[in-house]
Amino acid sequence: MLKCNIEKQLNHFVLNVDFDVKNEILCIMGESGSGKTSILNSIAGLLTPNKGSIVLNENILFSEQINLKPQERKVGYVFQDYALFPNMSVKDNIFFMNPDEFYTNSLIEKLGIEYLLQNFPNTLSGGEKQKVSIVRALSNKPNLLLMDEPFSSIDEKFKNKFYEELIEIKKSLDIPIIMVTHNRLEAEILSNRVIFIDKGRIVK
Repeated sequence: MLKCNIEKQLNHFVLNVDFDVKNEILCIMGESGSGKTSILNSIAGLLTPNKGSIVLNENILFSEQINLKPQERKVGYVFQDYALFPNMSVKDNIFFMNPDEFYTNSLIEKLGIEYLLQNFPNTLSGGEKQKVSIVRALSNKPNLLLMDEPFSSIDEKFKNKFYEELIEIKKSLDIPIIMVTHNRLEAEILSNRVIFIDKGRIVK
């Protein structure tokens, strides 16, 4: 379980949220610039809150006394732009953090990207980049998966296939998933629960 209770001064408002995430898919929705990605970045350790706490499975990721580095948090992150290293092959991108080889190869097989391993990111479609990014994010067996608009670059006619794959991945993982999306239908299909953010606060 994740417990997130944080406050952070952003450019135009104060991000102030308090929520829990159990073994479920939680979708965070809201207008652009409402603080959704800042929540993910705070959990991942890429943004430091001014105060509060972030606790994952009883392990303190952030508090007034503790602020673990991103690589110490056991949190996987699928970025909106996928954040793949352009000068590395798909295989090198995935194995960059020296993950468990057997487990990672099982993920590669599950998402059917064996044929891409020697390719470079600039040769991949949006859907292929997304699959590579998911495998990389899961390769170190995280205790939580964060996904920021993961399907925004996917052609509409292919999205249902990706939704099915994410649902199958969730079934095989015993971890919470937090996904930011603007797509209400996407949230209805994928999530167990939705929270709405407006100017840094949960409104419903």
